[in-house]
Amino acid sequence: MGRSSPGRRRAAAGGRAPAPGSQDSPTGVGLAPGPSLATVTAPRVWQGVGYRPLPDPTVARPLFDFTAVPWPEREPAFAWGGFAAVDGERLVGALVGERAEDAALLHGPVVVDHDDPREVAAQLVAAALAHATALGVVTVFARPQGLDRIWVRFGFIPVPESTLPGPLAGRPGAGLYAWRGGSALWTLREAPREAGA
Repeated sequence: MGRSSPGRRRAAAGGRAPAPGSQDSPTGVGLAPGPSLATVTAPRVWQGVGYRPLPDPTVARPLFDFTAVPWPEREPAFAWGGFAAVDGERLVGALVGERAEDAALLHGPVVVDHDDPREVAAQLVAAALAHATALGVVTVFARPQGLDRIWVRFGFIPVPESTLPGPLAGRPGAGLYAWRGGSALWTLREAPREAGA
């Protein structure tokens, strides 16, 4: 018979070993931790386009101006860019996000001078959702901008303007979508808090 690991000895001595992260949960049931910020912000390449976070979001401003998409009123909390594979430095797409507590509002994606703009846009949205989640964002909002198919593909649903947190409200644009964990099976109502919480 092989030797048991320390974790197994603890489980045998005191019942089941606690689930990872369960010490943070009042119910004792924890969720597996998500990917780290370093993991989700690692540069990647997909179909000849390189995607990476933009340390200086203002490099994306000319793309927003060219496509007449409003630039955020507040300094972006995060930004992603898609770069042409030919020289690796020509920005062909970008997306930026404003943040207010546990919510974010995406601006873009904007894509110029590329054969498959929808795919570049989708890759930018995927990267931004992973980045926002790693930062602790719970609800991500976006304006459709004619990209309804992309938003729905990622689990965004149409929501009323009144759902935007105060610091993110009043931005130009028609329509509003929201995402919460990639599932359309969620409610805008907050979960009831336990007494004394």
